Amino acid sequence: MRPRPERFGAWVRVDDGTLVAVDRTLARALHVEETPLWDDARPEAPALPLEVHVAVTARCPAGCSGCYQSATRDGDDVPFEELARTLDGLAAMGVFTVAFGGGEPMLRDDLGALATYARGLDLVPVVTTSGIGLTPARARTLGDFAQVNVSHDGVGGGYEAVRGYDGASAADRAARTLLDAGVSVGLNHVLTRQNFAHLADTVRHARALGAREVQVLRYKPAGRAASLDYLARRLTQDQVRALAPALRAIAEEHGEGISIRVDCATVPLLSETLTDAAQLARFGVFGCEAGRHLGAVRRDGSLAGCSFVTREPAPAEGSLAERWESAPELERFRASVRERPEPCASCGLRTVCRGGCRIVSEHLTGGFAPDPECPRVLAWKATESAR
Repeated sequence: MRPRPERFGAWVRVDDGTLVAVDRTLARALHVEETPLWDDARPEAPALPLEVHVAVTARCPAGCSGCYQSATRDGDDVPFEELARTLDGLAAMGVFTVAFGGGEPMLRDDLGALATYARGLDLVPVVTTSGIGLTPARARTLGDFAQVNVSHDGVGGGYEAVRGYDGASAADRAARTLLDAGVSVGLNHVLTRQNFAHLADTVRHARALGAREVQVLRYKPAGRAASLDYLARRLTQDQVRALAPALRAIAEEHGEGISIRVDCATVPLLSETLTDAAQLARFGVFGCEAGRHLGAVRRDGSLAGCSFVTREPAPAEGSLAERWESAPELERFRASVRERPEPCASCGLRTVCRGGCRIVSEHLTGGFAPDPECPRVLAWKATESAR
């Protein structure tokens, strides 16, 4: 058990890696040391991140049309020594999970060593890969990863529709290679209007492969995806309305056979049918976590609210903890959550949704407005226009 004291009590990572929020009474019962954070007279500081995404390379030969990092074949790797310093800083902040990303992390010969270094700091490392560069020998070096997430955007032609090339067989091969090496595997599935119809079949395929979970990710307009093409790839309003029933049916079909997760950007799209804020909070289903419980370290060492932020980075001077607390770019995310203009201000889900995805809203509106693709926001705008 690893605790991290918080103002409300503590976060506790239990043996299976699950994070549990406990109040002060239970924290004391679990022998969490008394902390000045429990002094209610102290001013409240920004929440520290639970998970941080760390970019390790800008290299990738795939050239996916929707790459949020605009990775290229001749991109640079971040030196191991710099990444080690970043991991040291994250451990000192009390971060629990570090997610390595790229580009294509598998192109690094020292990827397994990065996971080992993170484990030595009591961090839980995970990584996302397309499978490019993975061999059986390389897979055997990845045992320190808690999970390797293979990008797989669907069966039935869905992968090619999203990525611009058909990498489904390579993703399947990567998943099997990792599983043969004893590495836990999940699939990351970027959902677009082109592959939506194959979602249930893709989950069945993932289970047949032996993946332990499928994480459904909203397509976001960042990097090469920040173009007019985004409008042709985002879910239609009919698909948004069908998403929650589809996910519920998938969960009922598979039971405990495979886990289904959604990223924070997907939460507002489910707002018509997920209406119990307290239940969502209990199970850790939240909207935008950027600058709060989620952060990102870019290739140049600068901080961002999440890995999809393409604005000017937060300054790179000072320790990670100091920059996390004071960087204006991160405060911009936090302030947008506190302000909550209508219709978010009067929405019953505001405490968990937090206004929706900032990446989407900034791309479509030029600022941090309520998520313009949220069904509740669309309904409110329609009502306002009719007045």
